[in-house]
Amino acid sequence: MAVTDDSSTHSAVDTTKPSSARVWNYLLGGKDNFEIDRKVGDEVRDANPQIATLALEQRKFLVRAVTYLAAEAGIEQFLDVGTGLPTANNTHEVAQRIAPKSRIVYVDNDPLVLVNARALLVSSPEGATDYIESDVEDPDKILRQAARTLDFSKPIGLTMLGILGNVADYDEARSILKRLVDVLSAGSYVVVCDGTSTSQENVDAVRIASEQGHPYNLRTLDQITGFFFGLDLLEPGVVPLTHWRPEVDPLPPAVDCYCGVALKR
Repeated sequence: MAVTDDSSTHSAVDTTKPSSARVWNYLLGGKDNFEIDRKVGDEVRDANPQIATLALEQRKFLVRAVTYLAAEAGIEQFLDVGTGLPTANNTHEVAQRIAPKSRIVYVDNDPLVLVNARALLVSSPEGATDYIESDVEDPDKILRQAARTLDFSKPIGLTMLGILGNVADYDEARSILKRLVDVLSAGSYVVVCDGTSTSQENVDAVRIASEQGHPYNLRTLDQITGFFFGLDLLEPGVVPLTHWRPEVDPLPPAVDCYCGVALKR
């Protein structure tokens, strides 16, 4: 796997401040986290016991969405912004099981994610994976470096799971997404999910996380829907993670994170 970055050295891991990737890793039962991440994770889980379930359901949604794009929509290129620490069923693993020639670029700003990416995000022989160390608020850098691996004249699956909530201003978050989408060719797909203010427990959990130095910005359902403006939303539209084409019937309980998948025509 190639790893690209504009700088010759990468940021040092700061173990005194919580990281969204590491807190999420802890909630998923992983070991790539530090005391501060576990402290924040425990306090968030105390405020909203559903948060660990939400973390697991987000990964399941990723698998279902990428499976659809690779198996039914014929997508063989993916730009995964806000990768998080590698775990089971990463984007390239799901896509390359279906289409071995798939090319995937991962983006995150946590240097510990980069360390793990080098070791674990290994492509199939036929395809390619790459990792970019970049903040979501620098879409031009993301696009510039992703073009080393992805062909933007062909359809791409853009996935942004739980990452736009790290952008405080909603209009800026929409602008970042639009900057990325504008470069995608017709036939590309956009996959987005973010935490929502749909329960007091989730609001309390995010407030506690913010007080501990791990800020996150919940959105309303209308705001999540607004991310897909100008795109063709696939059925069932913008719904809780657990309600997007689940493989079980009846529908599982809703969670405080809404998602959607849309086509760019």
